[in-house]
Amino acid sequence: MKRLWPIFLIVLLLLNCSPDVLTANESLSDDVSQDESVDTETKQEEEQDAAGSSSANDTGNSDDKVDDTGTGTETETVDPVIVAFIGDQGLYDAAQDVLTLILNEGTDMVLHQGDFDYEDDPDAWDDLITSILGDDFPYFASVGNHDVAMWDGYQDKLEERLARIDGAVCQGDLGYMSSCTYQNIFFILSGVGSLGEDDEHADYIEAELAQDDSIWRICSWHKNQTLMQVGDKSNSTGWGVYEACREGGAIIATAHHHGYSRTYLMSDYENQIISSTSSTMTIDEGQTFAFVSGLGGASIYGQDDDLADNDWWASVYTHDQGAKHGALFCVFQDNNTENQASCYFKNIEGAIIDAFDLVSQVNL
Repeated sequence: MKRLWPIFLIVLLLLNCSPDVLTANESLSDDVSQDESVDTETKQEEEQDAAGSSSANDTGNSDDKVDDTGTGTETETVDPVIVAFIGDQGLYDAAQDVLTLILNEGTDMVLHQGDFDYEDDPDAWDDLITSILGDDFPYFASVGNHDVAMWDGYQDKLEERLARIDGAVCQGDLGYMSSCTYQNIFFILSGVGSLGEDDEHADYIEAELAQDDSIWRICSWHKNQTLMQVGDKSNSTGWGVYEACREGGAIIATAHHHGYSRTYLMSDYENQIISSTSSTMTIDEGQTFAFVSGLGGASIYGQDDDLADNDWWASVYTHDQGAKHGALFCVFQDNNTENQASCYFKNIEGAIIDAFDLVSQVNL
């Protein structure tokens, strides 16, 4: 019995220590588990922060939506597109100066509102453009009255150039009764007043705008109604084309008078009803503005004061104001916002003659 006593004491001591040992092991296990949990939570938080930072900095994504219009309308983040509007060009030094200005402004495309070279020479006209802008520069044009005699030749040049313009899509009779889309801009090239019946052009414009879903839409032709220019031009197009474009929320681009003039925002062209005189114009179905940009290089005309004094004119620039050749530039998708634009008329001496802003609510 005495011999078993030490063994009994050892067993007793082991039994008394076991709970403490188990408790210590459990505590250690819990500490490790808690540390792993903290590490996991910290890692998740860091991943969430990184993802949030990446999203906040990814402003170039075209799927991003912003509301910079103050209207509650969400718009996409997109790249600006600079469009130059000219007409009445010729093969003169001033025409070269205007094309050089267009090049230096970083222009993405030209819309030419008729009267090309005044010499019935499609090759010379195309060579002029190519020598300064290149043979694949996006250059679109509407037939003018001085282009009719050799229209087939001019149209061939326009079609050849179109085939070299990546991303441009046109349908119809190019430059006469056609519609195109390029860089998110939809535009109609009409020969109203120069070729074809006025009503046919008006019907075509109405139908094309009805099936288009673009935010920016432009109607381009050469001639005018007398009250839509400030010179000596007679009624040549009828009001139907003006009203069709206004009802469709399309900007109206013309030339023919060798000067520059721009209307305020209009809600009726036939009756000359002004919608707003603000320098920021909201384009929508039923209201738009029209302009004449005929300082592309040919001789500069004076004005009829009675016509120039009409209250719908926001800007008039003719020989009477010492006008120089130049172009109207519009930066569509300005501020990387799809429905904003800023426009300015700049002459070849670098002077800004007119400047205004646009917001489009069309198809939004």
